[in-house]
Amino acid sequence: MNPRKKVDLKLIIIGALGVGKTSLLHRYVHKTFYEDYQTTLGASILSKIIILEDTTLKLQIWDTGGQERFRSMVSTFYKGSDGCVLAFDVTDLESFEALETWRGDVLAKTIPMEQPYPMVVLGNKIDLEDRQVPQEVAQGWCKEKDIPYFEVSAKNDINVVQAFEMLAGRALSRYRSILESYLTDSIKLSPEDQPKSRCC
Repeated sequence: MNPRKKVDLKLIIIGALGVGKTSLLHRYVHKTFYEDYQTTLGASILSKIIILEDTTLKLQIWDTGGQERFRSMVSTFYKGSDGCVLAFDVTDLESFEALETWRGDVLAKTIPMEQPYPMVVLGNKIDLEDRQVPQEVAQGWCKEKDIPYFEVSAKNDINVVQAFEMLAGRALSRYRSILESYLTDSIKLSPEDQPKSRCC
């Protein structure tokens, strides 16, 4: 694909309240970090254009509220998404334990395809001292689920770009695979499809 070819991808970032989803998104899209953000109510959307594998990608990234009371509303935003960031706070064990529920919510709302739904897990706030989730525990959970894991800091800009771009790459690969199978299926002609003509 050439860079003039544009692909729009919808990515979502989900996780418990206060894990730093908005901070991660602003670090990635605007290269900024603020100490205090307002709680996200429902969802907000940021866009970023990147070039990956000779393709221009317009990433539409949905930042979702982590409060329990918004969970049913937030799950409606999963529809049509091409990939997901699951975020937790390494200083908050409950936010890590909630990943299973968040992951289940997404998988229940997305359409299963041949290629698995792209996800990455981000353990945020590694710049803080009072860590409750050991790196090995998070890596073990992700390995079991076959999801890439990144230790990140929105504050200190550690691994944020790498995580989002790995997700974008996986989402692009799945998009291409779906497109190819759609095109292949729609133009497939086999001998059985040919009209049978008999002579005299």
